[in-house]
Amino acid sequence: MMGKLTREAVVEQALEIGSAEGLQAVTIRRLAQELGVTPMALYWHFKNKEQLLIGMADHLIEGFVIAEDHARPWQEQLRELVTGLVRVLRHYPCAAAVLEEVDHMTVPNFLRVWDTALGLAKQAGFSYEENCLISKYLLQGAIALAAGPMSRRPSASSEERAECLRVKRATLQSLPPDVYPHIVEMAGPLIDGGTTELYDTFGVDILMTGIETMAARLRTG
Repeated sequence: MMGKLTREAVVEQALEIGSAEGLQAVTIRRLAQELGVTPMALYWHFKNKEQLLIGMADHLIEGFVIAEDHARPWQEQLRELVTGLVRVLRHYPCAAAVLEEVDHMTVPNFLRVWDTALGLAKQAGFSYEENCLISKYLLQGAIALAAGPMSRRPSASSEERAECLRVKRATLQSLPPDVYPHIVEMAGPLIDGGTTELYDTFGVDILMTGIETMAARLRTG
């Protein structure tokens, strides 16, 4: 590896390996091999895998950290946070596993995002207990979205995948319409699924609509 070994270069390489092969493949020895350095060089940045995972999590979240801005609608900012998290989870397939492995209280950028989310929910008028639940629901909702059907990366060729979808679509369309009228009618979109962008945007809309509706009830209640 040419030039100075940076902390960012280490975590980026770790995320690439983890996304391609799973977190079990992320080791100091493997990273050193991929980066063209000795294992000792990595210990300047991370003493062990636990510290490395914390660094990976912090790097993941850094890309969508925003400061609470009272001049902007809380809904807009909260949506931006959730969308950013989904985008990161999509880009790095190992991201959800990384976030699950670490203690969130040891990840500075996670704490910043968490604090912002709590503040935005507070602006909406929710109680402290509800604020905490909202932040947890949004995190789990984003993880579920990114882990959904649109995230699959089949090893089959495009032709094989197209044929598989055709067979599945035909199977649904062949069901008795008097028993399964709606499945037969919507067989195409049920199997084809649409684009990843539509899947994620619609999912975030559903999450945010629920929060916004509850906030509106608080204002009128």
